[in-house]
Amino acid sequence: MDTPLPNENEGRQEGKNSTLIEKIQQLGTTNVPQLSKDSKIHCLTIIGQIEGHMQLPPQNKTTKYEHVIPQIVAIEQNPNIEGLLVILNTVGGDVEAGLAIAEMLASLSKPSVSIVLGGGHSIGVPIAVSCDYSFIAETATMTIHPIRLTGMVIGVPQTFEYLDKMQERVIKFVTRHSNVTEDSFKDLMFAKGNLTRDIGTNVIGVEAVDVGMIDGVGGVGHAMRKLNEFMEERSSNKGEEGLLQ
Repeated sequence: MDTPLPNENEGRQEGKNSTLIEKIQQLGTTNVPQLSKDSKIHCLTIIGQIEGHMQLPPQNKTTKYEHVIPQIVAIEQNPNIEGLLVILNTVGGDVEAGLAIAEMLASLSKPSVSIVLGGGHSIGVPIAVSCDYSFIAETATMTIHPIRLTGMVIGVPQTFEYLDKMQERVIKFVTRHSNVTEDSFKDLMFAKGNLTRDIGTNVIGVEAVDVGMIDGVGGVGHAMRKLNEFMEERSSNKGEEGLLQ
């Protein structure tokens, strides 16, 4: 074997040190837990604000749709991944970016389970309900409110028609992928007096289950058990199809 030159050893050591420094700066620890290489489950996190076509300031915690969409495509293509766990703690964000992520999750052929931890507000609601089964922590909240625009708004009837159509897209998606009725969802969306200086409703934990928006109250353990059930069911169905052929 060739003995590495001193310069090569120094370069490798510097590379390791810089990686450790990055981990300490970003996560406050040198040892970052990862999913086992043998794990058939991929974990996708939707955190902070969902960023759309406009880049948000660097101090904002964001989920960038250009990062998430390729991940979902890779999950669909990778034969080693059999299930997806989606963890949400988001304040909402760009409507079209959020709906794009939600539509992709809903169209996955592999089983998926979501958990709302902390918050799954605004456009986070369609993402939460897009999976095959959804959980919410007891203390987690979800805010349902009408679509809002920021920046310059042209005061013409077409602007309000556009907002109304965009709102209908969100309402239809949520009602199609959950047990909440359109009337109940609209009542929550347009309720007065629940949110300070705004129209809408804040539902906490079991309330989201009671209205039919979320499937159950639970955390990571509940979600993993449910996802494993779906994965076992899917593999047994595949086995039966193979025997029939």
